[in-house]
Amino acid sequence: MPRDTDPRLLRAFVAVADELHFTRAAARLFTAQQALSRDIRRLEERLGAVLFVRTTRRVALTAEGERLLPYARRVLAAHEELAAAAARDDRPLLVDIGVRISTGGRVLDEARRLAPGTEFVARFHSGLTGAAGQLAAGRLDVSFGRVAGLAPEVLAGLGHRLVRLERVAVLLPGGHRLARLPAVPLDALAGETLYAGAGNEETAEWTDYARRLFTGRGIGLAAPFPKIEGEAEFTRVVRGRGWSVLASEVFIEVPGMVLRPLTDPVPLSPVSMVWRRGLRHPGLDALLTAARRLGEENRWSQRPEGAWLPEADEQVVRAH
Repeated sequence: MPRDTDPRLLRAFVAVADELHFTRAAARLFTAQQALSRDIRRLEERLGAVLFVRTTRRVALTAEGERLLPYARRVLAAHEELAAAAARDDRPLLVDIGVRISTGGRVLDEARRLAPGTEFVARFHSGLTGAAGQLAAGRLDVSFGRVAGLAPEVLAGLGHRLVRLERVAVLLPGGHRLARLPAVPLDALAGETLYAGAGNEETAEWTDYARRLFTGRGIGLAAPFPKIEGEAEFTRVVRGRGWSVLASEVFIEVPGMVLRPLTDPVPLSPVSMVWRRGLRHPGLDALLTAARRLGEENRWSQRPEGAWLPEADEQVVRAH
């Protein structure tokens, strides 16, 4: 193998060998399928060997590809070990908590208390779908959100741990017919249209949750709308359009609107802490410890009577 082979080409080779499917491998690497195909061709040219047999129906490793695959894996593992060894323990850990008032925000505050000598830098970009690409690219270290909404090939490159089962709520205009209720039965929302981030690709996992919750209940999903940046802009747009919003029990305060938990059944949204697989940092250890302690103290994993989760989320909870 040439001495100066780009690790990116090896990662492309291993991803396609694992998936035996160029589209899934491209999604796993957060790259375009055409770019991935070019990388495989470049590697084959450098090695002087054909690595895959490709037809319209299937992708398979050649005998030479089978022979070289374990070597490529070892080179990549050594490359990751070198990167981890070179990383300084005092490097700031970049943590996306979405909004200041959030489960992620509480975990971050506790981690700072547990590890005062570690520098955590908070980011405030809601949406785990968007954060996943940042994590894979090394531009972000930790995020929080609903992992069941991520594609399997994306999730395969991430480590994750369930932190909390949040109750789902609805944010209503103060004059809404249901605003006077202490809790809103799901059936009472039949005929209503709720905003749930449709149109914002970075929060696709939340829109997916909403569709699963609304199906068969006569609840409409608001039409796609461009991504809304920041709490102030969210407040302006939501109030201006008179929307009701599918939200979490942990949510920002919006003047002129009220937050009400949903009941009958009680929808739950699992919130997981998510990080780039292979990440080693004392800040990650502190965050995991903080999440465990807060979960135990506040019984964050307890299910209320009449709880409901989509099947994909049930699988996440059962695996925890």
